[in-house]
Amino acid sequence: MARPMKPKALKIITGSREPVLPAMELPSLKQCPPAPDWLPNAHSVKEWNRLAPLIAATGLLTEGGLATLGTLCALTGKLIQLWAAGETPTANMIGQYRSLSNDFGLTPAAQAKIRAPSTEPSGNRFAANGKRTA
Repeated sequence: MARPMKPKALKIITGSREPVLPAMELPSLKQCPPAPDWLPNAHSVKEWNRLAPLIAATGLLTEGGLATLGTLCALTGKLIQLWAAGETPTANMIGQYRSLSNDFGLTPAAQAKIRAPSTEPSGNRFAANGKRTA
């Protein structure tokens, strides 16, 4: 299976040197929308209010990603309800939670892939024409 391509905004944030191929670009949302009405419980709404501003600040939240973020928040609310009731969520639910969290760069592994853009110019490392510089 082919490796999925990173969104352009994530490539810019990480400083990736991968070529940016022409792809469908959805504009990033500048403001965080309110939680959708269909979120199933208060835990889901609380998670939306916590995550949406964080993801919007990175430029990764688009109109197309709102339903996916809502699904992540709804799943979080369901997981919290299960744990509060003393029940154990299924492995599939945990897997889906991790997958959706990775899509938004919310896990430590996903965060390790995101670097802040360098403010210093990198210069041309080949400018010395083979001469070593100290």
